[in-house]
Amino acid sequence: MSMSKTFGSTLIIAGTTIGAGMLALPLASAGLGFTAATLTMVGIWALMIYTALLMLEVHQHADKNATLHTLAHQLLGRKGQVIASFAMMFLFYALCAAYIAGGGSQLNDKLTNWMGLDLAPQVGTVGFTVIIATVVSIGTHSVDMVNRVLFTLKVIALAVMFVLLMPHVQAVNLVEMPIQKGLIISALPVIFTSFGFHGSIPSIVRYVGLDIKALRKIMVVGSATPLIVYILWQVASQGVLGQPDLMASTTLGSFIATLSNILHNPLVSQSVSVFADLALATSFLGVSLGLFDFISDILNRDNQVKGRMQTALVTFIPPLCFALFYPQGFIMALGYAAIALVILAIFLPVAMVRAQRKQINTLPVGKETHTTTTDKEIKTTTYQVRGGTPALITVTSIGILIISAQLLQMIGVIPSVG
Repeated sequence: MSMSKTFGSTLIIAGTTIGAGMLALPLASAGLGFTAATLTMVGIWALMIYTALLMLEVHQHADKNATLHTLAHQLLGRKGQVIASFAMMFLFYALCAAYIAGGGSQLNDKLTNWMGLDLAPQVGTVGFTVIIATVVSIGTHSVDMVNRVLFTLKVIALAVMFVLLMPHVQAVNLVEMPIQKGLIISALPVIFTSFGFHGSIPSIVRYVGLDIKALRKIMVVGSATPLIVYILWQVASQGVLGQPDLMASTTLGSFIATLSNILHNPLVSQSVSVFADLALATSFLGVSLGLFDFISDILNRDNQVKGRMQTALVTFIPPLCFALFYPQGFIMALGYAAIALVILAIFLPVAMVRAQRKQINTLPVGKETHTTTTDKEIKTTTYQVRGGTPALITVTSIGILIISAQLLQMIGVIPSVG
């Protein structure tokens, strides 16, 4: 197993997770105060890494090319497969449409401002989609290489943001307490979706192979990187702006403008803008790679040029059409993102692991654990995530809580944040 693939895969997980939505986290958690927001993030990260490891436990007994479509069918039958496929495609098509709309508009702005071109908005949207679709269609290795460059630039933009903001952090702002206890429930869906990377796991398994030790390292380090970045961003933003200013910033634009005004430095908004563009691109790469491999599995396409071209069309044309002709459709769909992600990242891994452990426990004594893989890297010992049934029940309960919070926000019972 090459170190290069491990490193690249770790960056794909981190790049998929750290999206432009990170910028809105201080607004979503403004009413919590820094301590409560940080503890909530650490808790959500622990939940997501646990369910990612559950996915690895499931993957070890399948072919290394298996996606959620195949895994769900093997372990949960036809009904489970339908639920898994619907949740995956609903969430990923909505996300891709959002990335295409956002990235297309940013590309259009750059072509207009830098090159003085007067282009129709659709040109940037189609151009951005074609660029990303080409990178993804070539394969995971090309996604890895492009992502490394974008991620490096993203880290530089982040470093500039932190260098500008950190000297102005005031400790008094970081010890403010939650305004209302109920706001933690309100912030859960936003914070939860900021740690979503599970749709990319099958693509990473296919790329790396069934080396469970390497995959565990990729999942832990790849998801811990966003956690550290998010906490630093909370220190920088919540430390500079007090709760009243944060609560008054209803939009991301007004929040960044307030930061720039306080520091009297236009570099703040410029570095934030560069970071947002790069974060959108790396997230789109990771999400569309996961969707591409998933659709390739559903359509049973081969890895040749013709097969990959057909998969690319089914992956990118629907979200492009949504972004161009029915933008309110995907915006509405994103309102349900947390619910689809709970199904994808909590309920399905738990259900599949329960089914698989039952299968293993009912094997005759002395028989080797059943596996359908032909991959030579699989170990004879079975990897099992610790915690047993109590841990599975706990994460399922948290998933139900997050869905309840999302639904209560939709009907206006609790305040909506972020």
